[in-house]
Amino acid sequence: MREPMNHRHLGQSGLLVSEISYGNWITHGSQVEKDAALACVKTAIAEGITTFDTADVYAATRAEEVLGEALAGERRQGLEICTKVYWPTGPGPNDRGLSRKHIVESIHGSLRRLRTDYVDLYQAHRYDVETPLEETMSAFADLVRQGKVLYIGVSEWTAEQIAQGAALARELKVPFVSNQPQYSMLWRVIEAEVVPASEKVGVGQIVWSPIAQGVLSGKYLPGQPPPAGSRATDEMGSRFMARLLTDDVLTRVQKLKPIAEEVGLSMAQLAVAWVLQNPNVSSAIVGASRPEQVRDNVKAAGVKLDAAILKRIDEVLGEVVVRDPKHTVSPPKRP
Repeated sequence: MREPMNHRHLGQSGLLVSEISYGNWITHGSQVEKDAALACVKTAIAEGITTFDTADVYAATRAEEVLGEALAGERRQGLEICTKVYWPTGPGPNDRGLSRKHIVESIHGSLRRLRTDYVDLYQAHRYDVETPLEETMSAFADLVRQGKVLYIGVSEWTAEQIAQGAALARELKVPFVSNQPQYSMLWRVIEAEVVPASEKVGVGQIVWSPIAQGVLSGKYLPGQPPPAGSRATDEMGSRFMARLLTDDVLTRVQKLKPIAEEVGLSMAQLAVAWVLQNPNVSSAIVGASRPEQVRDNVKAAGVKLDAAILKRIDEVLGEVVVRDPKHTVSPPKRP
């Protein structure tokens, strides 16, 4: 029997989330057949994962439907279900963004697809430069007071935006507790500004792509085509991965293999464990197309990497690490 899954507080809130979250971006409803998706979710639950992340836009709303079906019959109080709103979910001009109209309509669609009366965490999927922040936050606050949302969070907001959102949340007396940024050994843009700002206002990070779309698993080799059926062969996945699939990055990643072996982890486990060393990280989201990937990833929970190992990782990756906080951006105004 495996050790129980570790849980951490989400920011400075009382909400506990599993160190490893299960996310279904790209996979459910698109890349992975439904039976496999359902099997992955059941495996995640069996392995102690209680936190599940999705969004209305994933697979054009189908990802929420699959997750809702997969979680049906589970004890609702034992789960933390997280979804997001912002990106277009329909053809109309109000079918996107963080207006009161889109937020209210979107939560009702998400609740229906997820087969639940409330979500534990509702997140602004990007910052909306076209909508006053006061309008967005008051709409979120109303959903909290109606019991449809327990906590609110954001995704890929800058340090300044997080500070402004947290200030309004304090005025409205609603729990603003999380940010969901990309974060991995290769992508560290939150460290300079977002993490310090988040710590100041009690926000924790639920990070996505800790394995850098699978690149840090070591399965992509320099000078060779991506393995058949891998994320790099999927249209959407390949778009996000182009900057990672250079020979320089892939060569350096291969040099992480002996470090992983030394600490008794797979390369993917090392990558997930690495993000969890950051005390502001509450949970790391992992995806999977097969149940065995879930079982492999959860072994990163509870791992402690000493300072010498972290230093060697930094030395191996060197200049390919992206650190510039200016990479945290939201879409511009529509023309």
